[in-house]
Amino acid sequence: MKTFLKIIGFIVIILFAIALVGFFYINSSEIPKYETLKIDYHSNGDSIAIARGKKLVSTLCAGCHMNQETGKLTGTKMLEAPSEFGEIYSQNITQDKTYGIGNWTDAEILYLLRTGVKKNGEYAPPYMAKLPNMADEDINAIISFLRSNDPLVKADATPDTPSKPAFLTKLLCKIVWKPFPLPTEKINLPDSTNTIALGKYLATNMECFSCHSADFKTNDFLKPELSEGYFAGGNKPLDREGKVILTPNLTPDKETGIGNWSKEKFIKAVRFGIVDGQNALAYPMTPYTLLSDTEVAAIYDYLKTIPPIKNKVQRTLPN
Repeated sequence: MKTFLKIIGFIVIILFAIALVGFFYINSSEIPKYETLKIDYHSNGDSIAIARGKKLVSTLCAGCHMNQETGKLTGTKMLEAPSEFGEIYSQNITQDKTYGIGNWTDAEILYLLRTGVKKNGEYAPPYMAKLPNMADEDINAIISFLRSNDPLVKADATPDTPSKPAFLTKLLCKIVWKPFPLPTEKINLPDSTNTIALGKYLATNMECFSCHSADFKTNDFLKPELSEGYFAGGNKPLDREGKVILTPNLTPDKETGIGNWSKEKFIKAVRFGIVDGQNALAYPMTPYTLLSDTEVAAIYDYLKTIPPIKNKVQRTLPN
């Protein structure tokens, strides 16, 4: 019996030592790098595309990249990122050639948005939005806007602050989070007359599901519907003071979701942050004023079609 216990103890010590070595190895390593594919791509946006690109960037990118001091997309600390991922900073995406993306080609920007791989081969963890399913036309609009003369992206030499990814981020980047494949076929915009298809497109490509599903760690950005707790809420972003803000359940469950919400109530909540006459949104969720009633109504129509999940989330009221 004593011999058996000694063997078990020895195995435990060996496993602990292996785990300890693995921890120090991963914790001291960098985010993985990948070989980048050389592709031929040039944006061709006209004034209409640039205007749409501004709307998309303002809705999808500005929340993370807007620096309140510069008034431009020069990057800032991502206060909403859970501390388990480390100390995370968004980067300068103005046209500055030293600190921004002024020296990036259109193809390099496209490659990052589609696959998550930067021009130097470094992988951008999921706190950087990936757009593997966005329509080609919208990708073109985003890049066209980033190349425009708009004040938001005018060259600004504000240096980037490097992120300090935690052990968990480095581990997941090595074993779970991987670059997405570059699409091989054209991705078209949804039929605007099909409200459910339009709503799904907006709800997934604007990454609403990312915050409103169970956990950032288990989100599936290539196939969002496979994310754990898809739109059932309970995820844990932080507010400006570092307090956890639980995201609400947006499935059509009538007890814990939006099953009893009217379309008008949903539109007021999303566009203006008002529910039953009271302020209802807390940072990092802000009103989506640039979306039209039609677009928000389409998101509502889509959400009403997904499977209801009973998940009661304690509502977080704004300060």
